[in-house]
Amino acid sequence: MTSSTNIPPSKITQGEKLRGEAKTARIPVKIAPQPKEQVLRKPNWIRASFPGTPEVIALKKILRENKLHTVCEEAACPNLGECFGKGTATFLVMGDICTRRCPFCDVAHGRPNPLDESEPQHLADTIQKMGLRYVVITSVNRDDLRDGGAGHIMQCVKATRAANPNTQIEILTPDFRGRTRKAAIEILAQNPPDVFNHNLETVPRLYKQARPGADYVVSLELLRDVKAHMPGVPTKSGIMLGLGETTEEVVQTLKDMREYDIDMLTLGQYLQPSRHHLAVEKYYTPEEFEQLKTIAEDLGFENVASGAMVRSSYHADEQAEKALAN
Repeated sequence: MTSSTNIPPSKITQGEKLRGEAKTARIPVKIAPQPKEQVLRKPNWIRASFPGTPEVIALKKILRENKLHTVCEEAACPNLGECFGKGTATFLVMGDICTRRCPFCDVAHGRPNPLDESEPQHLADTIQKMGLRYVVITSVNRDDLRDGGAGHIMQCVKATRAANPNTQIEILTPDFRGRTRKAAIEILAQNPPDVFNHNLETVPRLYKQARPGADYVVSLELLRDVKAHMPGVPTKSGIMLGLGETTEEVVQTLKDMREYDIDMLTLGQYLQPSRHHLAVEKYYTPEEFEQLKTIAEDLGFENVASGAMVRSSYHADEQAEKALAN
């Protein structure tokens, strides 16, 4: 019998979700699960809110009724309880199956289902029902689509604006691969967001193991080219800490971001979703996050969110306030 970890891509059933070992088995740098005695203990400053409150349950009901997904749920975000409790969410469009196998991420891998053409309107209607003033729209990677899904994201922005003219919109996009990057930006520029976000995720030395299928320079160029096509839109990026990077590498990555005119930054602690994902090599202290925030502000970022529980869309409205004012 064929092991689920060795199924060739052509044999994966469309819509089937591969997680954990089944997801990471085919990446270039293999992951050997750590023995329990080598796993770092979480420090006391990493605490997540309880995700089972009535507010969280009510919001999940609204999302399911409208056939919508959130990255909060699919990526097992530790802030789900807090954000859902406030009635905020980061919407995940184009399905809940990603064509990439990034071993830091808990979103399932596989052959995605066809796009739901009604999703943009469902999204817009849900945002209207929730009365949201600031929304983040993100997506899985859709390398199976000619435009990487840029047209669908643009339609989501268009529909949301039409139904919610006073709502500010941030999009957190894939890299669209090198071959489709410029075309994707031209599509997105037809209905530009208020903030454009794309995460570098880590330092360039760790790309092969953390972001197989991605390219550090391509991600930087995406953010630079967005500025050229949408000069009034602030750009934003983030990296997670704790994968084995050095302080010098982090600082150099921040300098690279500023060279590519990135306005906003998020720095957060990487947390291992399962033993089949990349291990946590270090837990940064609150003091270290503050030190990196000071360095980033000195480099000229308009807004820096730095802390163990910070994620790219965590308190995104607060992060964007200064950049949008400018």
